[in-house]
Amino acid sequence: MQRISSPGQVAATFLVVTALWTTSAGSQTLQTEHDPGTPPAVAAKLELRGLAQGIKVSEIRMVRRNDVLAVQADLGNVVRQDRRVYYRFRWLDSVGNQVGDGESWKQLGLLGMQQQTIKSVAPTSAAVDVRIEMNVES
Repeated sequence: MQRISSPGQVAATFLVVTALWTTSAGSQTLQTEHDPGTPPAVAAKLELRGLAQGIKVSEIRMVRRNDVLAVQADLGNVVRQDRRVYYRFRWLDSVGNQVGDGESWKQLGLLGMQQQTIKSVAPTSAAVDVRIEMNVES
């Protein structure tokens, strides 16, 4: 895992993570893809409230531009039924404390087999990490 560039640097450093949330016999399990190029810290970026119900987070991209952290995450519905995803980004500082007042929940409808990218920008330059909180309804 690479560190995001330090404050004041113009260069952007990318962090790409991959994860797959699945359900099994009514219980929630997290499967990380164990390919050589997949970082093991994938699950650390996601906080799922309830079952994923076929929603896959395939990639998270983070970049620091003009001293502010920006993130994009690719969500995919891997089943044929439509799903409604509620999500928000929680920004953290260098010691893990929340930065800013927190975002409100956003709603995203995903049709069967659809993919969508969600995006956010940190409220201040003090943010160095992010967590994506998600809740999925069928």
